[in-house]
Amino acid sequence: MPSPLIVALDVSSPEQALSLATQLAPVVGAVKVGSELFTSAGPDIVRRLRDAGVSVFLDLKFHDIPTTVAKAVAAATRLDVQMLTLHTSGGRQMMQAAVASAGETAARLGTTPPVVLGVTVLTSLDDQALAELGLGAGVGRHVERLAGLAASAQLPGLVCSPLELRALRAILPPTMQLITPGIRAAEDAPGDQKRTMSAREALTAGANALVIGRPICAAPNPRAAAEKILESLLP
Repeated sequence: MPSPLIVALDVSSPEQALSLATQLAPVVGAVKVGSELFTSAGPDIVRRLRDAGVSVFLDLKFHDIPTTVAKAVAAATRLDVQMLTLHTSGGRQMMQAAVASAGETAARLGTTPPVVLGVTVLTSLDDQALAELGLGAGVGRHVERLAGLAASAQLPGLVCSPLELRALRAILPPTMQLITPGIRAAEDAPGDQKRTMSAREALTAGANALVIGRPICAAPNPRAAAEKILESLLP
């Protein structure tokens, strides 16, 4: 990926999404299509982004029985996305089915399979929120448990909070890709993200790529905002 930045297209209009993607394509590695945009615009927005030469991270966080998730991953692979997500809490069998489906579908198409990324604990959750769900071990331990399960299921990557990067790098295979949301500069409002870090800090801690939404997309000049973040990563 030429740039470590993945921009979250957190908009509902396909025209707005395409406009943002076109502006940002020269300076970002990919754009993220999440639930809002995919629900509003459907698979066609992915096709249009791919036709424009933009790499797509499909962030729908699949979580269902293994067969259903495998079929969803096959459909995403046919859309030619470069990354997709699922919830690691779906279990080992579900994750293994997803990875196998991505590989088998891509082999039939003669394409490169998408990187299947496991989501451990959403960055909007903290210890109190997990305790309310009956998970009292705390965010860090729960993330590490799910990350270990993902590694054993041969997932090639994870989405994780920047605050868990160092701990995960210490226990995971070095080839595991770590994709990090929750990136905020000091002047940015945190929004609903509770576990945040700056872009430079996250890369230093071991992130492969950074997912950034509002600080770029809501800026008066999105490309300039992305370029400013890239400049902050220079030595």
